[in-house]
Amino acid sequence: MQFLKKLLIPVIACGIALLIFYPYQQAFVFMETRTDHPSVHYIPIEDDNQTFQIRYTHSIHKTDVVEFYKVINKSKIQLLKMVYTDLAIGLPGFAEEGQTFEEKDGKYILTYNNEVIDSFTILIGNINLDLVLQYEGREIDLKKALQRGKSYLVEIKKISLYQQMKGENMNG
Repeated sequence: MQFLKKLLIPVIACGIALLIFYPYQQAFVFMETRTDHPSVHYIPIEDDNQTFQIRYTHSIHKTDVVEFYKVINKSKIQLLKMVYTDLAIGLPGFAEEGQTFEEKDGKYILTYNNEVIDSFTILIGNINLDLVLQYEGREIDLKKALQRGKSYLVEIKKISLYQQMKGENMNG
């Protein structure tokens, strides 16, 4: 009986540690870059919806640009397409290798044939123009959720309960 008690306490402690530190929740993770103590923000991902968009107002053209993405293999980001209405500064007017470019109904559509990345960095500019992440029919204003003037590494990864408690849930 004494042996069983001695064994039970470490087993329970290991179980609790596993519950707290095991990464189980898939999320969009925004980790501040260029700092020794990065802040971490996250948005939980629902298993049934693996697509998202980033919509921003172009700082020169003052028109919306929408970038379409898909989460694949639970941690990779597939670029699908960009849709915009103005060409020139920062917006391509042609397709490169592995891309398709077309004009349809007054909009330019740049489609990526098979572009998959691990992460990307996003700068939260200090200008009063839209920058939102659209996911599951909602828009999350990145300029309100993140600090302006900072850059964030955007990844799809599983996070633990501890990481969730330590970070900031941008889902509200």
